[in-house]
Amino acid sequence: MQIGVDFGGTKIEAAALGPDGGILVRLRHPNPGDYDTALETVAGLIARIEAEVGAAGSVGVGIPGSPSPRTGLIRNANSTFLNGRPFGADLAARLGREVRLANDANCLALSEAADGAGAGARVVLAVILGTGCGAGLVVDGRLLDGAHGVAAELGHIPLPWPVPDEVPGPACWCGLSGCLETWVSGRGLQRDHAALTGQALAAPDIVAAAGAGQSDAVASLSRYIDRLGRGLAMAVNLVDPDVIVLGGGMSNVAGLYPALPPVIARHVFADAWEAPVVPARWGDSSGVRGAAWLWPR
Repeated sequence: MQIGVDFGGTKIEAAALGPDGGILVRLRHPNPGDYDTALETVAGLIARIEAEVGAAGSVGVGIPGSPSPRTGLIRNANSTFLNGRPFGADLAARLGREVRLANDANCLALSEAADGAGAGARVVLAVILGTGCGAGLVVDGRLLDGAHGVAAELGHIPLPWPVPDEVPGPACWCGLSGCLETWVSGRGLQRDHAALTGQALAAPDIVAAAGAGQSDAVASLSRYIDRLGRGLAMAVNLVDPDVIVLGGGMSNVAGLYPALPPVIARHVFADAWEAPVVPARWGDSSGVRGAAWLWPR
């Protein structure tokens, strides 16, 4: 049995996978927002799963950040209480077994390349559009995380091809300004809409209002699509994926899929670009599935 944990900004989810990749048990708990309680929450979810199934399993965890290959300490997590802490070692000590950690977007990419929307593709780029923005890259079935574990950190590149009013861009929690995450996360859409309209709406409400034809919301969603398309086009110019898979809350916006390809194509340095942009096949299960598959099947 393989257990995967998806450590999200608002929730922590754990699931046990059987030999066929099917989910045996799936549990969720709100992210408590502090290190010690979060550690106990993850350990508790795993214990509940193993008690319900009646067996112990391997444990993989997808986190919003990554462990440093040099120190093992977590860095670059937008759940900032994880940063500088040995989460993997602490969880392993708590469970009494080895734990494998990876960036949550890498887990999405691994799951979707294996048997999801990217199955059969040679190069799969998976992008999470949720509380933040992250990406993962799988090439020939292997996760590519790079020499320093920061491959495909799409959320913390500058917004490409900016117009004057997009510079220097919003301050990002990472300490820089204008990071793509500040524009194309759900929070980014919310911030941009509020800045131009004075309306403090959550991202789903902006999307709903745009669907109802409200002009301010339509304009906000249009800016969002243009910025996301530019960001994805820069990634295409770097790795030229066969397929782009979107996950996270904003990936549920159906209008993204017909609207993004022409925006991307305008900025791709090629005579033609036809790779599909598709939603994750496994939806919000991809995180736990990919985390579980950090251990060989």
